[in-house]
Amino acid sequence: MSNKKHALTIFSLTMITVGSVDSIRNLPATALFGSQLIAFFILGALFFLIPTALVSAELASGWPKQGGVYIWVKEAFGKKVGFFAIWLQWIENVIWYPTILSFVAGTIGYLIDPMLANNPHFLWVVIVSSFWSATLVNLRGMHSSAWFSNVCAISGLLLPMALIIALGAVWILSDNPVQITFDLKAIVPHWSDQSMWVSLTAIMMSFCGIEIATVHANDVKNPQHAFPQALTYSVIIILSTLMLGSLAIAVVLPKHDINLVAGIMQAFHAFFAQYHLLWLMPLVAVMLVLGGLGGVSNWIIAPTKGLLVASHDGNLPLIFQRVNKHEAPMMMLIAQAVIVTLLSSLFLFMPSVNGSYWLLTALAAQLYMLMYGVMFLAAIKLRLRFPNHRGPFRIPGGLMGLVLVSGIGLVGVLTTLVVSFIPPSGINVGSVFSYESTLVGGLIAMCLPPFVSAWWVSRTV
Repeated sequence: MSNKKHALTIFSLTMITVGSVDSIRNLPATALFGSQLIAFFILGALFFLIPTALVSAELASGWPKQGGVYIWVKEAFGKKVGFFAIWLQWIENVIWYPTILSFVAGTIGYLIDPMLANNPHFLWVVIVSSFWSATLVNLRGMHSSAWFSNVCAISGLLLPMALIIALGAVWILSDNPVQITFDLKAIVPHWSDQSMWVSLTAIMMSFCGIEIATVHANDVKNPQHAFPQALTYSVIIILSTLMLGSLAIAVVLPKHDINLVAGIMQAFHAFFAQYHLLWLMPLVAVMLVLGGLGGVSNWIIAPTKGLLVASHDGNLPLIFQRVNKHEAPMMMLIAQAVIVTLLSSLFLFMPSVNGSYWLLTALAAQLYMLMYGVMFLAAIKLRLRFPNHRGPFRIPGGLMGLVLVSGIGLVGVLTTLVVSFIPPSGINVGSVFSYESTLVGGLIAMCLPPFVSAWWVSRTV
């Protein structure tokens, strides 16, 4: 399979990987943790990003059927556990939509009136109307062209990311006031500070999604050589852009002033005000909005593909297998939009916009970590069950190499699950009891549907 006529180059695979993971919207959340974020980003890469990329690359190349994580886990543990894994991946993406659209809404609101970025009703209206509009477009089969996707990626990610990093560097070199320090004492994590561990939640979420790109491991010439090389380049780009972009925000904005929804616009405003370039604000806002909407448009159907494969395998009631005349999974898209509408109402009931954003981020991280935990275990089970089955790419070191890489990944997954229940300091999420009980309730509610569906299907068979 590695000799396909249109095999991807190492550069193409690197760009696909970076595009699947890198995101400017996460920068304000990680900027909250100042210079210590450097150490946490490195730890996150070692204990999560790299193991996830390696394991998912082996699974994708060995079991390249459509369905991704559903196929891998189904082969290891059966279709019920496989359905649970793909459900976790799908529902995590559903929770991701309100956060990315709140970023879009905050950007629009900040441009009109900075107070709107903290207005939960404004955010809710923009989030819900945007998502239902995107859903209706996809129900009609009007998919974004490759040209539009490229424009969104360049304008909404690469250009603003490069710009904010450059502005941060100029800010420091010009001897402007800096809100953080870069001495060794400040960079080394304060392990006794419980609140600092919370930064792992935001950082791990910023690393999620690399398994989507690794389905292309079969399309690369000599994947045993090409994928580690592309992975190395990808990790360097992802780490440097996320780390430097977060630091750029941290150096110009005091920690207590950073808004998780509009932090990017706040930082650009501070930079542009200093250099008399405020006339660029509308242009930057358009770039960020275009990038956010492009991301939603590109992803709104993609996560349902694996779920649709699981549905055809008898894991969901027949109604969810329905497609319209445009071959769009009608019932799944409508159900997705309803869930997004309900989740977005958190912005109306949480005590702060930052609190709502963080709660959704923490819940999404928990669900995604559960999926990754199942994926790591599935990789070990498949290597034991099919020792001679191999695709174009395999983790070096035999069984022990795979167990070591998967074990390191599981440590990162379990650590993130634990710390995600710790309320972050400096963000108003209400009382500790209400925050943790909301997370526990949300986690249970989001994990129940696969079991309810299995019970319902067994009754109707």
